[in-house]
Amino acid sequence: MPTHVLLLGGTTEARELAAALTARPGTRVTTSLAGRVSRPGPVAGEVRVGGFGGAEGLAAWLREQRVDAVVDATHPFAETITAHAARAATATGVPLVVLRRPGWQPGPGDRWHPVPSLEAAAGLLPRLGPRVFLSTGRLGLAAFAHLTELRFVVRSVEPPEPPVPAHTRILQARGPFTVADETALLRDHGIDVLVTKDSGGAATSAKLTAARALALPVVVIRRPPLPQGITPVDDVRTALRTLDALATSSPSGV
Repeated sequence: MPTHVLLLGGTTEARELAAALTARPGTRVTTSLAGRVSRPGPVAGEVRVGGFGGAEGLAAWLREQRVDAVVDATHPFAETITAHAARAATATGVPLVVLRRPGWQPGPGDRWHPVPSLEAAAGLLPRLGPRVFLSTGRLGLAAFAHLTELRFVVRSVEPPEPPVPAHTRILQARGPFTVADETALLRDHGIDVLVTKDSGGAATSAKLTAARALALPVVVIRRPPLPQGITPVDDVRTALRTLDALATSSPSGV
């Protein structure tokens, strides 16, 4: 019987894993996207868009579609879908593999201010500088809306979800961006401080290199914790090996 893998996607790693799995004969791959980006990049295999209706809806979908394994390769800050995946996997007995790229680590010359949330980041900004590059995505800008004395530059693929701070310049662009790109942006807009989430990976790390070179403070929002009992894998190769091991250990395959 062909194996069916549900891949909770939306990241570069998810697209790479979908391509690797669909290249395997007899493997069906369904990638689920949240639908927050109107024009996502191409994904190998089957694609569904939209939510499942919570953990219970996801569990029902796993049973109906005879899913043999779930891989959560969502963004490190997509904590709701990760929690739902963990609950649905427990309820159905379907194995769950969580793929998370490693987080960033500060290096020599970095002026990082780690914080646990967007609200905590907003609390630091008034004493770090008046011009802020807010690189936290299109959601959650309401946490900064009360900072009417600051000037913000916000970059996102899609228009930000309101409310946004009063003095905000929106840059709609899709990465990856080079260090030269990010250095020019920080200089051209006279940025005093960068705010970013600890997304990890090389695709969005150029802004950190640029901030280091310009000696700018960086407010780094720490990742939310994973559900209890989950140990993630940190790259596509390890995810594939883990799925292979599950197939070997199960009498019916993954």
